[in-house]
Amino acid sequence: MKKLGLTCLVAGIAFAMTAVVATAKDVVVGGKNFTEQQIMAEMTSQLLRAKGFTVDKRDGLGTAPLRQAQEAGQIDVYWEYTGTSLITFNKITDKLDANATYAKVKELDAAKGLVWLNPSKANNTYAIAMRKDDASAKGISTLSELASKIGGGDIITFGCNAEFYARADGLKPLEQAYGFEFGRENVKRMDTGLVYQALRDSQIDTALVFATDGRVPAFNFVVLKDDKGYFPDYALTPVIRKEVLDGSPELTEILNGLSAKLDDATMAKLNASVDVDKRTVEDVATEFLKSQGMI
Repeated sequence: MKKLGLTCLVAGIAFAMTAVVATAKDVVVGGKNFTEQQIMAEMTSQLLRAKGFTVDKRDGLGTAPLRQAQEAGQIDVYWEYTGTSLITFNKITDKLDANATYAKVKELDAAKGLVWLNPSKANNTYAIAMRKDDASAKGISTLSELASKIGGGDIITFGCNAEFYARADGLKPLEQAYGFEFGRENVKRMDTGLVYQALRDSQIDTALVFATDGRVPAFNFVVLKDDKGYFPDYALTPVIRKEVLDGSPELTEILNGLSAKLDDATMAKLNASVDVDKRTVEDVATEFLKSQGMI
């Protein structure tokens, strides 16, 4: 009877340990509601499944709800941008370079139980773009040159989404930093996706774009150099809850390995595969991971 009791006890302990391991291998992967984020959520999910994790993918979320869900323990890992955490989540308005931005968000978010792993070389910052031929004809390659043209009397129209038009680190502060003003009548507000089409179709002269958007090279745009460093760095980085990382420390190596494969050109190509070539996010993610020998 005692032997049976001991056997049951050992079996119970073994079952409990197995349950702990299984729980540690369950990961909820989050993502935002635009192409680059959908690709990263899918790649992360496929990679973790290949490494033996059970993955629950929850993408298509807005920035604020996604962050709130992670802080509440409902999302374990997703790819965030350093500038977003600096400005939006931590309300830091100081102008910091890329390394200082990463160090600051890593420090501040650690107090919230979040770990920033290695940043990728993909910097999906805001940028101002023009059609390449038009920029060449006008002699504009930097934002200072754009400001000089407008200050000299050239009428140049600008397209952006409503958020950038109104936000505290958006259009007005940009104009103040470079000492120019498009003029209210020359600013066209529209949905983000329509901005690219409007610039391509010559309905506007300049546009707000994301630096790693695949439509920038696909539509033959040129990004004007931010020569005064107005826009903060938005390095794409895996962010994970410390509790989850403590339970599965191997996630550090896995996610850092993927981060090391990413840069601006790579993300632009991946994004273009979906937005321009109309391939599925799943196929694009699988092809990339296989090409890198990761799955």
